[in-house]
Amino acid sequence: MAIIWELDYYSRPIVDEAQKKLWEVLICESPLSVGDKSESLFRYSQFCPSSTVNSLWLAAAIQEAIASAGEKPEKIRFFRRQMTNMITKACEELKIPAAPSRRTYTLQLWLQERMQEVYPTYPGFQAVFNPSVQYSSDIPQPLPDALIGEKWSFVTLPAEAFDEMPEWEIDFGEAFGLGAFGLKPQTPIPGLIIYSSRAIALAGWMSGLELAFVKFEGGPPAKLVLETGASDRWILANLKDLGVVAEAKGFETAKLVANQVHFLAIQSNPESESFAGFWLMQEFNI
Repeated sequence: MAIIWELDYYSRPIVDEAQKKLWEVLICESPLSVGDKSESLFRYSQFCPSSTVNSLWLAAAIQEAIASAGEKPEKIRFFRRQMTNMITKACEELKIPAAPSRRTYTLQLWLQERMQEVYPTYPGFQAVFNPSVQYSSDIPQPLPDALIGEKWSFVTLPAEAFDEMPEWEIDFGEAFGLGAFGLKPQTPIPGLIIYSSRAIALAGWMSGLELAFVKFEGGPPAKLVLETGASDRWILANLKDLGVVAEAKGFETAKLVANQVHFLAIQSNPESESFAGFWLMQEFNI
């Protein structure tokens, strides 16, 4: 199975003796299946003085993480766009592809944990708001004509149903353990299934993207949007029927109940017992 890492390299709410912001690199492994428990996945952290913030220091830190893990990732995801050049340059030095992505769910949970439990224990801690990364709301683009689904439907599955996901027949996809999101076994997880006669082609195309989340937008016109990468947006469907719009609003409500966890699936037809694609996702504000 592929090994993917998530990385953040940025200043923390801590100042050193010279009253300079302390920087830190955080690296963690992306869970790729529901069997991957976040607490058992690889983690690495190292503080960095503001005077040595550069791609060379970062490349050396990544190299140390590789030595610690005993394996090299096939890709490194990062979400801070303002750090793109430095992170990309460091990864290029090590011949590792770097991908701007909002699919950094494990890293976001770890950052929240450190903000609450770790950084406040340091003498130089400053209780200031940690600025989020502002992503531009680009106009969503239509899917390529050959990849538009013929039908689609909203569905829900109880959280406990995903325990059997390793046994499902799935050609393309990615998931994560639900334990870290505080969901009860019977919590309904909402999803969108797209049916297409070219299901494999559609799933293969989507697997090349950094899928972030699916979102309903009231418009006008009302539509379902797939968010990918750093800021890419795709129109999955335009919604004209008021009944379907009501279902889409219900999808968003169900996401709230499920801590914004949801899924996108692709099948050839409603009778199929296999999936061309299946991705667990979570919408969160970075």
